[in-house]
Amino acid sequence: MPEHQTIEYKESWHDEFLEWICGYANAYGGILYVGKNDNGDVVGLSDKDRKKLLESIPNKITDTMGIVADVNLLYENGLQYIEIIVDKYPSLISYHGKYYYRSGSTMRTITGKELDKAILKSQGRTWDSMPISKLQVTDLRKEAIDLFKEKALRRHRLTEEETKVDDTILMENLHLVDEEGYLMRAAMLAFYKDPEKWVTGSYIKVGYFGKSDADLIYQDEIHGSLIEQIDQTVDLVYTKYLKALIYYEGIQRIEQFMFPQEAFREILLNAVVHKDYSACNPIQISVYENKIYIWNDGEMPSELNSTEKLFEKHSSKPYNPKLANVFFKSGMIEAWGRGFDKIKEACIKYNGYLPEYNISASGIMVLCKACDKYVELLKERSDLYLGQSEKDHDQDGHDLVMMILDFCKEARSLPEIMEQFGFGSRTSFRRKYLNTLVKDGRLKMTSPDKPKSKNQKYYS
Repeated sequence: MPEHQTIEYKESWHDEFLEWICGYANAYGGILYVGKNDNGDVVGLSDKDRKKLLESIPNKITDTMGIVADVNLLYENGLQYIEIIVDKYPSLISYHGKYYYRSGSTMRTITGKELDKAILKSQGRTWDSMPISKLQVTDLRKEAIDLFKEKALRRHRLTEEETKVDDTILMENLHLVDEEGYLMRAAMLAFYKDPEKWVTGSYIKVGYFGKSDADLIYQDEIHGSLIEQIDQTVDLVYTKYLKALIYYEGIQRIEQFMFPQEAFREILLNAVVHKDYSACNPIQISVYENKIYIWNDGEMPSELNSTEKLFEKHSSKPYNPKLANVFFKSGMIEAWGRGFDKIKEACIKYNGYLPEYNISASGIMVLCKACDKYVELLKERSDLYLGQSEKDHDQDGHDLVMMILDFCKEARSLPEIMEQFGFGSRTSFRRKYLNTLVKDGRLKMTSPDKPKSKNQKYYS
């Protein structure tokens, strides 16, 4: 049998192998054989070594790590060798003040943030279940709690009687209060008005990019309680960053977005629930002309390491289970991994592409590609804006349109818009941009009954 995660062969014993014993105890347990070569063939031990090791190895394991391992003498083809069986331990084990972990066929030292996670895991705790001593229920944002109750009632996750209780009892019923009566981090993230006071980076950043990753045109940040950040982010992205393109089927006017809003919402919720908040980095949404990237500093269960596996049937193992329970009770997420089914259903209904997941040590990156219909309409719209002779400038034209719409979030006069973007010809600006944007409804007039008024202003 070859070496693998729980089997290791050594021809002779060295005390440094106690690190392997420690690593097995912290991982899944394992067996270390002394007197076998790398191929698993018995090379044997001398009588002197055998006697010495049978006495010293058990004592060294107990003295240095405080655990007990089975040390057995075995024979094969007249040769003797030693088998050391190590069980997985529920608490984290150290050897000379260091923590080791067996991963695959290698042994590594656990330090820093990974050590914190391992200690919490060994205690049956998670990062989001740790208490915050100076946070009181009265410090939580009332509007966030009311929003939670409203959503929970609407989705029948809580009864009306359950939502009418005192906020302290509600937090206890949501299992967000520890045995000492302190609120947990999950309560702070979900309901506190400014979670960044406690956890840096607990917000969402959105940016619109032009020709390259370095071409940031405009950006926004969404702060506040996580229960409120979701709706605010979805609304912002689908009003400012993703404009619907219009087409007609007969007399029916249809709005076509790049990517289905229901799927985007589920992806964002996954990012919030699975994010590693201890890394102190915000969730980042990068919007381009024909694609969206959503990144969070989190991780998925080891068995869900590809797009294909995520969209297969799987159990739900949220990185932040306490926080996930809040969002489940609110009706914003599903249990049992149903969120990926909802993403798939929304994309199929939209005739779009499934999002692509890149899961690595640096986080989770999700690529959402524009559906074919949107790409088709985008090309037609670029031609309309710039004319057939200027097709090479399609991207520039679209970026400029997005900037005009952003500038007109507040009502602006025609001279203000022209000055802002350096247009010298009123006729050219009207022909290339203004008339089309007004016709499509992407820009509205403050006085639509007087389209040529000198006081006319435009807003998006």
